[in-house]
Amino acid sequence: MKTQKKANLYKLLCSIIPIYLLFSPAGIKAETIDSAGAEALTGEEMILFQDIPSVYSASKYEQKITEAPSSVSIVTAAEIKKYGYRTLADILNSIRGFYTTYDRNYSYIGVRGFNRSGDYNTRIQLLIDGHRVNDNIYNTAFIGTESPVDVDLIDRIEIIRGPSSSLYGANAFFGIINVITKRGRDLKGAEVSGEAGSFHTYKGRLSFGNKFSNGLEMLLSGNVYDSEGQRLFFREFDSPATNNGYAENADSDEYQSFFGKLTYKDLTLQGNYITRKKSIPTGSYGTVFNDSRTQTIDEQGYLFLKFDHTFTNQLGLMARLYYDMYEYDGDYMYGYGRKPSGKYNRIVRNMDFSRGEWWGGEVKLSKRLFEKHNVVAGAEYWDNIKMDQRNVNDSPREVFLDDKRDPRIWALYIQDEYQIIKKLTFTAGVRYDHYNLFGGTANPRFAIIYSPVDKTTFKLLYGKAFRSPNAYELYYNDGGNTAKPSHNLQPETIKTYELVYEQYINNNLSLNASAYYYKIKNLISQKIDPNDNLIVLDNSDNINARGVELELEDKFANGIESRVSYALQSTEDEGTRKVLTNSPKHLAKFNVIFPLIKEKLFSGIELQYTSSRKTINRSEAGGFFITNVTLFSQNILKGLEVSGSIYNLFDKKFGVPAAEEHSQNVIDQDGINFRIKLTYSF
Repeated sequence: MKTQKKANLYKLLCSIIPIYLLFSPAGIKAETIDSAGAEALTGEEMILFQDIPSVYSASKYEQKITEAPSSVSIVTAAEIKKYGYRTLADILNSIRGFYTTYDRNYSYIGVRGFNRSGDYNTRIQLLIDGHRVNDNIYNTAFIGTESPVDVDLIDRIEIIRGPSSSLYGANAFFGIINVITKRGRDLKGAEVSGEAGSFHTYKGRLSFGNKFSNGLEMLLSGNVYDSEGQRLFFREFDSPATNNGYAENADSDEYQSFFGKLTYKDLTLQGNYITRKKSIPTGSYGTVFNDSRTQTIDEQGYLFLKFDHTFTNQLGLMARLYYDMYEYDGDYMYGYGRKPSGKYNRIVRNMDFSRGEWWGGEVKLSKRLFEKHNVVAGAEYWDNIKMDQRNVNDSPREVFLDDKRDPRIWALYIQDEYQIIKKLTFTAGVRYDHYNLFGGTANPRFAIIYSPVDKTTFKLLYGKAFRSPNAYELYYNDGGNTAKPSHNLQPETIKTYELVYEQYINNNLSLNASAYYYKIKNLISQKIDPNDNLIVLDNSDNINARGVELELEDKFANGIESRVSYALQSTEDEGTRKVLTNSPKHLAKFNVIFPLIKEKLFSGIELQYTSSRKTINRSEAGGFFITNVTLFSQNILKGLEVSGSIYNLFDKKFGVPAAEEHSQNVIDQDGINFRIKLTYSF
């Protein structure tokens, strides 16, 4: 079997590499751009000839990617349009070493072979314009349709791999994702967008943005989304009493969202709000199958005011004050007793309520000292005003959980980038976080960055990060229906060692190769207690993992852009010596954008391979190969953009491992589906 898998992988790589060489600029035709030609280039073309890209999030100040103490990926607004990405999950699936899982309610991030059941993306810190948006009860980083930011408002995304607690604190375990939104000047007027797709899915957006003569810059945007969903079959419920396994009218998804940003000189006021309702078709947590009343409602919002100024002596000062809220309502229908027909005698609605509110502030200073030191230092304070959880049955009224908390957190951090000699830099940083519940924790990061020749960089990285147990993991119970609390949980930690090689060639071809090893201690993991069959969490697991990631990226004057990547990852539970569940050994991806009519019509093609994964019961969810194709046009009519996408073009049947709360071992994913989108600017 293993021999056959290796043969299949070998065939895949043999097929991708020739395609890449065929479509890459070097394989098509070598072109040169003289100075006159370069002067004629505008807009996105100029980006192709920029020097090495810059990144902000790795050190909380602008620096070249090659100088950042991390392995970094960047996704631009142009790529989002040309590949037809609909959500953050779509975007992450295109990134080396990342993969996602969808259980038909939420989408979950997998990175470097780790995607634990029951983990609501708590080991990634998600930022919007530098503002953390993981909630304060589950610490969830939302990436599906429930994500707080609309992809049309994204200017670029910075993905920073590796432990980042030395600057960002908890949950920056495997890295951070910083979504940088557009500015008002990027729209220069109004924009209306509408789209329709498979499963009776519709979305509309109205935006306005501009920079006015008095210096005020404004961006306002609102979205409405509605999807009827699919008629889904689950063989685990294939009996007459449960509609022969078909869930009908139980997969709907809808949301409304609003985003606003005002900027005047050094001040920025920004806010965001989204409410999303999703029906759950899988009968999770033992609920009545095919009952559309089982659903979740998530609401999330934030507002922050930021001052960011660089004084004449090059001292940078950033100060921000913020308020966040998160609310969750879950309705779960449970059946009791059976009639001869198999129907339930009585159905009771069990309801989860979570209410979170918090405010905080941060002050950050940055300055270059003694010509060789780039220093950044700061302090943060976080006050949880509300962290409430309730669980009740509605009829008869029974209260199983009524928990209220209000912990506070403060932190100090400092990082120094010391240029030892021109070609050698040493970065050291540490952050101390103090929690009411767990006391203090200090998490360092070190990096040695060596550039022996121009555009060749070696990085030796070490970092430690932590994740504190959240309120849901510590205190949640639903009266013995499915779960019980885990009061003795302690923070888990990760240590990562990584070697990175980055090579830029002729300004249009770049190579990134990295090898890493990480070790997780006291992993907070979901288990089933055999004494009562209830879900419980503990710190019993330690994890070892190692892997290699390779990526070639190509951008050329004729407009073709391509990227091919491969990740080999091996994870192991230290105690059982078993491979982790939901951990594919191989990920291979190929992305290419073709300009069919220069600056007017493009095709974006994605090929993604994910190898098989172990499921909860140690069987396997098979590997799969997905193809997505998008045609995107702009400027054919002034102000009009049109795109059409087909996802899973060859209708590949595949599924992903399910978590403990599901009866299914594997949850099937979408087959072939499409989207058509029109955007008009005026």
